[in-house]
Amino acid sequence: MTTKSLIIPAAGSGSRMQKETPKPFLELSGATILEHTVRQFLSLDGLVQVVVATSDEYLSHANTILDKVLPEDVKGYSVSGGDERQDSIRNALAVLPDVDLVMIHDAVRPFVEAKRIVECCKEAQRSGAAILGVPAKDTIKRVDDSQFVEETPDRNFLWQAQTPQVFHKNVIVKAFEKAKRDRFSGTDDASLVEYLGRKVRIVKGSQTNFKITYPLDLDIARMLIEKKTG
Repeated sequence: MTTKSLIIPAAGSGSRMQKETPKPFLELSGATILEHTVRQFLSLDGLVQVVVATSDEYLSHANTILDKVLPEDVKGYSVSGGDERQDSIRNALAVLPDVDLVMIHDAVRPFVEAKRIVECCKEAQRSGAAILGVPAKDTIKRVDDSQFVEETPDRNFLWQAQTPQVFHKNVIVKAFEKAKRDRFSGTDDASLVEYLGRKVRIVKGSQTNFKITYPLDLDIARMLIEKKTG
């Protein structure tokens, strides 16, 4: 069986949500967003560990959530997050056991489907690195510093990256080590693997696997959960 660890960065603030509480710890239908998110991975074969990287203020809260939702054979940890997402992931990688695959998933994507997670893990096992994503549905413009359009890329080759992003453990560890040495900052975990020189396969995800960022997203999430549990 392929063993897997799940890393969930949850150190972001709630500023864009206009809330004092960080987004992962906001409640939806009696449970935090983080709890809803973790539960999406519990049916996955080979899951041995879940690590949540969060602010020091919420370490205890994260541990309580993990203790509540994780089965006895899955270990849960919380680690201090860093100033940037990349720092938080690096801190989480430092406590991983010897596993085959590392999954990294946004704390505020609670609607990822189990079948998509499985497909992404299977592809990562074959190729070393795989991420969920969806084809771009809008026309994308590349602009200059003055906000003038410079190019309209062919939409057929543009995908919107999602999570989970899944990697062989040795691949993602080497990617983070090189990024630290070179002081390279990526916009997602896959970009560090690309910087390492490794190819990343994209696996088609779903539009429902959206990231809760703004108040409207929270309203939509609440409706989806109520529909699911109603």
